[in-house]
Amino acid sequence: EIMANWCSNSVAFEGNETALEQVKLEFRKMIAKEQKENCGQLPEYISDKRGYFFDLIWEESDCTFSYQTKWSPNTEILKQIAERFKVDFVYHYEEIGNQIYGLAVYSDDELTEIDLEDEDFEQYYYQEESDTYYFEEENYESDAEILETLLKRKIKKLQNQILTP
Repeated sequence: EIMANWCSNSVAFEGNETALEQVKLEFRKMIAKEQKENCGQLPEYISDKRGYFFDLIWEESDCTFSYQTKWSPNTEILKQIAERFKVDFVYHYEEIGNQIYGLAVYSDDELTEIDLEDEDFEQYYYQEESDTYYFEEENYESDAEILETLLKRKIKKLQNQILTP
């Protein structure tokens, strides 16, 4: 069996207190079940059997959870959870091996996804001899800061397109 590439995820749910309590309960059930069964979890009402949550951690503050998925983000499942409990979310995900890095925002029943694309990843490269990443004539210890910068620029560009008729 091929080992899956793990996608790192972080989701913050937003909404009224009652709804958020229900979401927390749902995630706490999955956390407990995962610890007992030692395998990925999904809420019972999700019919699609892909996009399991692994290594679920409740960040204790607000309604924020971090977890792993195999290969790719599970945006569609988060959307189903949000629809069920009438909440919004902000979702960050990354799986650099497959050049997946992005953000999904679900608000007022609308999903907006912003992903880095090949041309974004081509703006920097790894220098083996110095063990650094080279981006816009500067060296970086890791690519995390570069990716965050590229994503922020993309968000800004999209906002400008929306605001400029």
